[in-house]
Amino acid sequence: MSNEKSPFIVEGKLADNERLKAESRHLRGTIEQDLKDDLTGGFTADNFQLIRFHGMYQQDDRDIRAERGKQKLEPLHNVMLRARLPGGIITPTQWQQIDRFADEHTMYGSIRLTTRQTFQFHGVLKPNIKLMHQTLNKVGIDSIATAGDVNRNVLCTSNPIESQLHVEAYEWAKKISEHLLPKTRAYAEIWLDAEKVATTEASVEPILGDNYLPRKFKTTVVIPPHNDVDVHANDLNFVAIAENGKLVGFNVLVGGGLAMTHGDHSTYPRKADDFGFIGVNDTLAIAEAVVTTQRDWGNRVNRKNAKTKYTLERVGVDNFKAEVEKRAGVSFAASRPYSFTTRGDRFGWAEGIDGKHHLTLYIENGRILDFADKPLKTGCLEIAKVHQGDFRLTANQNLIIAGVPAQQKDKIDSLARQYGLLEDNVSGQRLDSMACVSLPTCPLAMAEAERYLPAAIARMETLLHKHDVTRDSIIFRITGCPNGCGRAMLSEVGLVGKGPGKYNLHIGGDREGTRIPRMYRENIGEDEIFEELDTLIGRWASERNDNEAFGDFVIRADIIKPVVDSARDFYD
Repeated sequence: MSNEKSPFIVEGKLADNERLKAESRHLRGTIEQDLKDDLTGGFTADNFQLIRFHGMYQQDDRDIRAERGKQKLEPLHNVMLRARLPGGIITPTQWQQIDRFADEHTMYGSIRLTTRQTFQFHGVLKPNIKLMHQTLNKVGIDSIATAGDVNRNVLCTSNPIESQLHVEAYEWAKKISEHLLPKTRAYAEIWLDAEKVATTEASVEPILGDNYLPRKFKTTVVIPPHNDVDVHANDLNFVAIAENGKLVGFNVLVGGGLAMTHGDHSTYPRKADDFGFIGVNDTLAIAEAVVTTQRDWGNRVNRKNAKTKYTLERVGVDNFKAEVEKRAGVSFAASRPYSFTTRGDRFGWAEGIDGKHHLTLYIENGRILDFADKPLKTGCLEIAKVHQGDFRLTANQNLIIAGVPAQQKDKIDSLARQYGLLEDNVSGQRLDSMACVSLPTCPLAMAEAERYLPAAIARMETLLHKHDVTRDSIIFRITGCPNGCGRAMLSEVGLVGKGPGKYNLHIGGDREGTRIPRMYRENIGEDEIFEELDTLIGRWASERNDNEAFGDFVIRADIIKPVVDSARDFYD
């Protein structure tokens, strides 16, 4: 961190996470010693937090926590691992190894596709953790910096159709990810048995700093008109600007984020600000300058206000932007025009400009597992055995079988249908719905999300049918807590977990993901939620303008006020 004193640095007693990072020996802590401790299945003291920087969260099965307590047993500790996959691309060979490890060494046997365009293993017990990292490493995958106070997995629009433009954008997503990674060798030393090499302390983390970032940091590369990565959920976004199908630069959006804390009005979701246009050659310099400015100016006293969005509100957008320009030696030009017209994934078969074919599969909740009526996991494995292209994980928890040559299309289609991966009767409402993992594994969960979503969608479908609007759908998302993983704060209808069976009902976002919904009802149960939605959808069906989306209707009809400036009007 820079020694230069700035008026924008928050003074006060530092949050304990700052002590933890400072004393961690650049993320090593005593993790190796904990691995050898077989008296507990978990990690102790600071290591509980430090393993997050290595891509893992300690969890337990909350469904059986009370019963284990009665038996005088500790919770069934295990870890969830989130892989680092910039742009979400996996080869068939990598998929087969991922499948095998999930099958043989996890408690649940599933592969979970996430809203961060990667996959997660859930339920890995301590004796298998090192094996997990080494198995992934052998096929070129790691989990460095997919959690913790660092720049996390970099998203990129899943757009295999415009092949050349996507390749260029994807390459920048990879470059940004590599450039902003922690430089400490802690990951390699602990998990891959790399040789321990002494380094000069001052040279270890030139970008992230010895105390790393004040809070998590998320970055995307997006190709308009498809806002499939939800740019306003992220700290830093590079909006691709193309001329004649070739990438010429990016508009840079800074300061988005969706997490908040119930009852704390100093926290709120926020849209990103457009700083302006840069040429492609300035991409890494700007990325580094935004990260280092947030590193030095972000709030290290109060973690609830430590994200980039709060830094911009506190210091002013113009001051933050000027500092980025100063550090990068680059001046932003006026933003180039662009628009977002779609947000979700484009399902089914599509042909790219290179003649290759791409099949986007709907994966409910992103959970790839062999269910009784749908052996999805086996199906993906069978496709991986014959597929000649790659797999692309989307930021909406779905899967693209990409780069299929014409002569193999029928084979892939047949396999997808055989194993229930491809169906013709999935409703538009189901395709436009999403949830975070929540219970039983997430320690922050207050209410159900993933397990509740199928039933909640069914009730939404019933209401659409009742009011004769089944040709339409509503962007519908559920999160088990207010931390934002399911991106409910960019939906037309969002449920945010408040307690067991209770949610805050938010409405009024738009289909493009450029407006934050406002809370309409607080702390209500399922029946009351759908009674409210019954009335609202009924009004939408009878009073809307031609092709008017639900979120736009409730704003125009003055059912709810739009969120214009979150810091000042989100709680009005």
